[in-house]
Amino acid sequence: METALFTLAGTVVGGLITYFLQHQRFKQELKMLQQEHKTEFMAESTAKHFLNHKSYTDRSFETLQKHLGGFDDEELRKILVRAGAIRTYRDDGTEWWRLLSRMDEFIEKKQGS
Repeated sequence: METALFTLAGTVVGGLITYFLQHQRFKQELKMLQQEHKTEFMAESTAKHFLNHKSYTDRSFETLQKHLGGFDDEELRKILVRAGAIRTYRDDGTEWWRLLSRMDEFIEKKQGS
């Protein structure tokens, strides 16, 4: 009986140690990946900042390009999609972007006009 109890306790302690070591390793690998792709992470964060502005649900692609320099058009579009944005076109053919999470707000504003 005592042997089974010690075996169980050893297994639990070993499992906890393994869990904490794996957790630390995961955090370290995530941090390394974020450092490796820092430009992309920051670009997504900046895109979300502009698309979350309380007064504007939509931003023109031209405005986003101006504030997120250093990316070609297709690369910037991929960043916007990763940030959770969707593209629309206005009647004049210009390209506009809005966060999918702000669709309800956009619809409410449209109905209120």
